[in-house]
Amino acid sequence: MTDDQSALPRIVILGAGLGGTIAAYEIHDAVEGRASVSVVSDSAVFSFLPSNPWVAVGWREADEVQVDLAPIFARKKIAFTSVGAKRVHPEENCIELNDGTSLAYDFLVIATGPELAYDQIEGLGPDGGHTQSICRTDHATAAATAFDRFAADPGPIVVGAVQGASCFGPAYEFAMILDTELRRRKIRDRVPMTFVTSEPYIGHLGLDGVGDTKTMIESAFRDRHIKWITNAQVTKVAAGTMHVEQIGEDGAVRSSHDLPFGYAMMLPSFRGIPAVRDIAGLVNPKGFVIIDEHQRNPAYGNVFGLGVCVAIAPTGPTPVPVGVPKTGFMIESMVTAITANISAMLDGEEPSTEATWNAVCIADFGDDGFVFVAQPQIPPRNVNWSAQGRWVHYAKVAFEKYFLRKIRKGESEPFYERLALEAMGLRKLKITKTKEAA
Repeated sequence: MTDDQSALPRIVILGAGLGGTIAAYEIHDAVEGRASVSVVSDSAVFSFLPSNPWVAVGWREADEVQVDLAPIFARKKIAFTSVGAKRVHPEENCIELNDGTSLAYDFLVIATGPELAYDQIEGLGPDGGHTQSICRTDHATAAATAFDRFAADPGPIVVGAVQGASCFGPAYEFAMILDTELRRRKIRDRVPMTFVTSEPYIGHLGLDGVGDTKTMIESAFRDRHIKWITNAQVTKVAAGTMHVEQIGEDGAVRSSHDLPFGYAMMLPSFRGIPAVRDIAGLVNPKGFVIIDEHQRNPAYGNVFGLGVCVAIAPTGPTPVPVGVPKTGFMIESMVTAITANISAMLDGEEPSTEATWNAVCIADFGDDGFVFVAQPQIPPRNVNWSAQGRWVHYAKVAFEKYFLRKIRKGESEPFYERLALEAMGLRKLKITKTKEAA
């Protein structure tokens, strides 16, 4: 950082995943010359997590869906460290880093993503447990190795999401992708498959459904001979057996299932990372960042939150706890709102921009897929639409290539993307002087 930059207000972004990386790009472009931007992460690599189901069956290698961030941040003159954060100290406006140093800030954007709470269920998860994971790219790589071993001696498969999970789309994708890959290997007839989910019905997605997702996904499961258990509470996972209770509307156990498996992947519950957990006023009891309508924390007015780490109330009561997902388009709208609000505060104004919280989700099923549009993501909605078709598979492949290109080029939202989003009603277009428009 130059002497001139050291005198500027300091904006620190904690996290360099989908939300944090895009936030770094967009905020930097908006405040260049008025503030410095720094990023703190526990990894120097960006991973495109939506590709992890493909990695887990060998359709992608890890390095195809990952990007080295350090040279990109250096090119954009964004300070970057990958040592990770030990603790946020909002009263002192600083972050204690894992290397013993600290980093002061005037504005903090928390975009850490979650901690994966595998330890809440005995035997769950890839680290000392008995189930695979697609939540991280290294997990997905290990899952691919395990799947190859499984394919040599196939048996039952269990896929799904446990109680308290809030990200259901990847579980549905992975079940369908596994089905496609098993058929390609000509061993599908030897693999009974069961989908286990805390959702009250198939296609709920933590959103009380979108369009006709219930009918569409149930039909797809029937076509692919995938059985399902809803309102499911996983009590324990042993080697080769998953113990599941099905809960009734009154909260009582209606049935118990001991599901044998040769291969299993269950999405866990999420919680806030240790660096922010248990900070009064900043986070809720699960460690998720509390935000207002401007993405700002009510207790600490210079702290903002975005992405999976923010607290969002469930859409309604369910027999088994079900969280709300934070989808990619929703996260990008949070980034845009935070950028506008920090820019306003730098000018001495109060925050006024709100994220749209609209959602577009593309779910690949291996040889087809479904897409839904929810405006806003939380019901009731102005737009509530879903569709299925082979074209969705190719749309996701195209989106993967586009998004990774955007990350590699250091762009948050090219001008033509803003035009497309405006045409779909997903974002109000703000014409500013940008490199694309200049």
